[in-house]
Amino acid sequence: MAMTRRQKGGERGEIEVVKNVDCPNCGQKLRCLPRGTPLVDVQCKRCIFRAQIKTNNCKPKNEIFGAGLEIVRKIHRAGYMLPPLIVSFKWKEKGKPRWTILFYPFIPMRSLSKKDHKDKRSGKPYPMFNYKLHGLQPLVLYPKKRMGTRCPVLED
Repeated sequence: MAMTRRQKGGERGEIEVVKNVDCPNCGQKLRCLPRGTPLVDVQCKRCIFRAQIKTNNCKPKNEIFGAGLEIVRKIHRAGYMLPPLIVSFKWKEKGKPRWTILFYPFIPMRSLSKKDHKDKRSGKPYPMFNYKLHGLQPLVLYPKKRMGTRCPVLED
């Protein structure tokens, strides 16, 4: 099955993160997981760290597109936490390209908002979610600074 433009952009974003960011846990290299792995896109080559990657071609914002809601419901019912989230934001400011990669180590379930989208093939509603990141403090992974640097773009 052919990949959509959004899927291709997401895959490119995952590759960019893997090339430019080390594991936030142990500092070793990350690697992409096979397409279709539920809820996680990368894992560390050394430790057990895994994370979801989201790519956005805009200035950092407090709500981003998530994914299908059914898998989240299943992991929640099983008692698991959501995986950590790494978000890549690329935008232009005053004609200059800007790029930052933010790391959210803990995403509480209350930070998800349900969104019904129409399935393009069947036309039926498909339950999805968005991440509401307001109030969650990310760590800046790129540009590489001291670990734990706060993100000034999202500060109120």
